[in-house]
Amino acid sequence: MRAALWLLALFAVAVAVALFAGNNQGTITVFWPPYRIDLSLNLVLLVLVATFSAVHLALRALAALLEMPRQARHWRAQQKERATHAALLEALGHLLAGRFIRSRKAALAALAREKSLTEPLGHAVQLRALAHLVAAESAQALQDKASRDEHLHLALENTVGRITPAAQEIREGAQLRAARWALDEREVQTSLDWLEALPQGAQRRTLALRIRLKAARLARKTPVALETARLLAKHRAFSPAAAQSLVRGLVNDMIQGAHDVTQLQRVWAGLEAAERQMPELAIQAAQRLVMLKGDGAMVRSWLLPVWEASIQAPDALSAAQQVRLVRTLEAGLTSEDSAGDREWLARIELAQQRHPRDASLQYLAGMACMERQLWGKAQQLLMQASASLRDPGLLASAWCALAELAEQRGDTTGAAQAWKRAARG
Repeated sequence: MRAALWLLALFAVAVAVALFAGNNQGTITVFWPPYRIDLSLNLVLLVLVATFSAVHLALRALAALLEMPRQARHWRAQQKERATHAALLEALGHLLAGRFIRSRKAALAALAREKSLTEPLGHAVQLRALAHLVAAESAQALQDKASRDEHLHLALENTVGRITPAAQEIREGAQLRAARWALDEREVQTSLDWLEALPQGAQRRTLALRIRLKAARLARKTPVALETARLLAKHRAFSPAAAQSLVRGLVNDMIQGAHDVTQLQRVWAGLEAAERQMPELAIQAAQRLVMLKGDGAMVRSWLLPVWEASIQAPDALSAAQQVRLVRTLEAGLTSEDSAGDREWLARIELAQQRHPRDASLQYLAGMACMERQLWGKAQQLLMQASASLRDPGLLASAWCALAELAEQRGDTTGAAQAWKRAARG
């Protein structure tokens, strides 16, 4: 379309020139005493246009001639800038390839070439800081701590007081690298100090959170590590399974680190709702509470979500978790005739009726009845459970309970047989 328009315009100009100059009878007379010169108007116009073009071209040529020294200086400066950037790119390439000595040499060459520039670059601050960071990274890989700290200091010094976003990003990157280097050398507190020096927004970035998590775990600051792991899980820094496993491990450490009931209650209260419903965490916390001689009602309240989930979906718990749940509930059984105990006894009986072939539920119901001195029902349930239990510990415990019941009845023969089977496991 543009070519067609130019063609039409050219034809229009040609037609206009033909109409104006074809029948133009005008003349211009120049008097130069004693001469008289008559010139055609078309010729005069043509000479004027030619003269203007010649003068214009001559001026352009003169300007280009006078501009050559400045262009030469600009070309030399441009070549130096390109050499500086090429040296920095070479340093980055060597760093990625693991050639740390060459990388440091190239970074130092980039710094030297940048200093030799007659005209400062608009991004000189970022270039110098980045070159110092590359040199520091190479020195860290070469275990040259003095050189690393020197280049790190220079990189941070170049960005002090700079409010441009690029300079601020490089400064934050230098602080993150310093935190990572300190972590690699097991200087945990130094790493955490570098992270604290970051702006608030940068502290919540995934890279900073990963470093904080590792530092907190090395420093055995489990609450800080747990909070950081939760943030990383929200940022989807891990897969759901990995995040759940990480959080579960940290909570287990906190539970095992609780030395009294009050401390364990604080740990439990600090957990999120989803974490309290994890079977392994709830069972672990309840077992720890039993070990610390905690209240049985509290033990059962912590295990209630896991219990309900296991009753609604028997496959929700593994065999080992099911055994641990039964053991923990058994340890929390009491002979008190309170409303909570009666409610739990009814809950256990209802679950056993819903799943009559579940040997672990039969065992738990039998132990609950025995605790409440319901001897006959307890013996019936424990005998049924002993025929199907697969866990050696539960089976031995069931035969021990049957032996005690036989002794209470005065059945010495039955008690001896039960004790014998309990010993066999």
